Amino acid sequence: MDQFEVSVAGNRSVMVRDAGDEHGFPLVYFHGTPGSRLEVGFGDEIALGTGVRVISFDRPGYGRSAACATDLGLVARDVEAVLDSLEVGNFAAFGWSGGGPFALAAAAVLGERVTRVGISGGPAPAQHVPEAREALTENDLLALSFLPDDPAKAADQFLAGNRQLLDAMMSMKDDETAPWIDWLWGESDPDVVAEPALRQALHVSFREALRQGPMAIAWDNVAFVGPWGFDIHDVSSPVHLWYGSRDMMAPPANGTWLAAELPNAELVLREREGHLLPLQHWEEMLRVVTVDR
Repeated sequence: MDQFEVSVAGNRSVMVRDAGDEHGFPLVYFHGTPGSRLEVGFGDEIALGTGVRVISFDRPGYGRSAACATDLGLVARDVEAVLDSLEVGNFAAFGWSGGGPFALAAAAVLGERVTRVGISGGPAPAQHVPEAREALTENDLLALSFLPDDPAKAADQFLAGNRQLLDAMMSMKDDETAPWIDWLWGESDPDVVAEPALRQALHVSFREALRQGPMAIAWDNVAFVGPWGFDIHDVSSPVHLWYGSRDMMAPPANGTWLAAELPNAELVLREREGHLLPLQHWEEMLRVVTVDR
């Protein structure tokens, strides 16, 4: 495993993690919200055993990547710069949770370079999914009213409206008992968060994610709660979707909408499972998304 900085547009740098099989088929991993390049560390041995090279990175403002105004297209171009620096050509993309829209954006922007896409518990465009629209708060709607003209104001509003929750997250990020894990997933994924090793993996990624504070979470919301900035029908790569029937963060309706709208998609619904599917099914997911190697 190796970690290093890569220079990208805007006189910025992003922190990259390169793990798994160094000679294996490359897969770019898009972390959740909040998350970091360390999130996928739980699967290093699985990646090595399945012959997959997993390249992850901190999105702007997370972990050790420089902060900036963020949108889905900008992150796709960051990925292009990272892969060019590594002399990687074609690759598979995988996004967990808030990373899902970024993985789809990379497929839309980079075209045939993306062989397949995997999404686990990722949000669909909120404006198109009735359940997602209904879940928006008054603050969310106020923030969205500033888009597309003033994304910085929208980000500030997302941050202000969620300040209590985000402050609680910041206060707990260095607590080894990680009680916030139970706040988020104790009801939907009780068996998963009961595993000490998996709780520790979530804690390590979360702590690194919030190294610079919570502003990157607000920019993620601007990027995927607001207009996505690309046509989802431009994603020509096969897309594999995994959702849990008990997922309260990204209910299965998101996967149903994506499966219906994407040109080439397959949906797997896991009954009686929640949001943390990759922690239990990573080997299956890796094999499906890298089948073209």
